[in-house]
Amino acid sequence: MPKITYVDVDGRSRTVDIAEGVSVMEGAVLNGVPGIEAVCGGACSCATCHVYVEPQWLERLPEPAELETAMLEFASGTQSNSRLSCQLRVTTGLDGLIVRTPKSQS
Repeated sequence: MPKITYVDVDGRSRTVDIAEGVSVMEGAVLNGVPGIEAVCGGACSCATCHVYVEPQWLERLPEPAELETAMLEFASGTQSNSRLSCQLRVTTGLDGLIVRTPKSQS
């Protein structure tokens, strides 16, 4: 199973095994990762699963769809590496992915 590392605003990291096909958000929720609220349950309608993707991983991810881009406009503290973790599906190619949660979700 691919390993995904979640880093919180205090710099604490948690690496978890997540099955392929599961979203980065679902993996966080299933493993009790703090800072990813996922209020809408992965419907891409709330932006409470906003994360910062470590820059070296950005080109390995698919481009965000229009809906994700629109939802990120409502997220607090977005940056060029902001993504909604509900829209990131885990694949073997993402083994080792590192995401950080924003301060607004701590």
